[in-house]
Amino acid sequence: MTSGKPTIDDKVLQYESFISDVLKRDLQKVLEQRDGAYEKIAQYLQLKNTIKSIQETDSKELKTDVDLGCNFYVQAHVPDTSKIFVAVGYGFFVEFTLSEALTFIEKKTSQLTEYTEVLTKDAAKIKANIRMVLEGLRELQGLKDLPETRRREVF
Repeated sequence: MTSGKPTIDDKVLQYESFISDVLKRDLQKVLEQRDGAYEKIAQYLQLKNTIKSIQETDSKELKTDVDLGCNFYVQAHVPDTSKIFVAVGYGFFVEFTLSEALTFIEKKTSQLTEYTEVLTKDAAKIKANIRMVLEGLRELQGLKDLPETRRREVF
């Protein structure tokens, strides 16, 4: 006879679906955002190294290969290397001198690093929530605690 109260099995299913539908999806989104920020940092650092090599060689012009996409390269000739266009976000590019570009890159990478730290903390909070819900499920089902050696990370 079913009354209006949910059974333990129903509660277990609700918590399991909450873990898989909400918490794991949120964790995946946060980790993808963090990975995207790390990719941007890597691109800015690569640009920084390129600018420094241009400054070290002190050349006024440059010949290089440019990737048009899908690993299709064309040769490019840059007649004046004193200025550079840098993508600053939302599809906008700003013309900088090489020293201005280095300053911008330092600020942008530090900003992105702070953002990745926030995302890492958010991911840790979500993992803690997953662990807490799993612990609640264990108690709800009356299961014994696993020994520390048999436990494994959720993600």
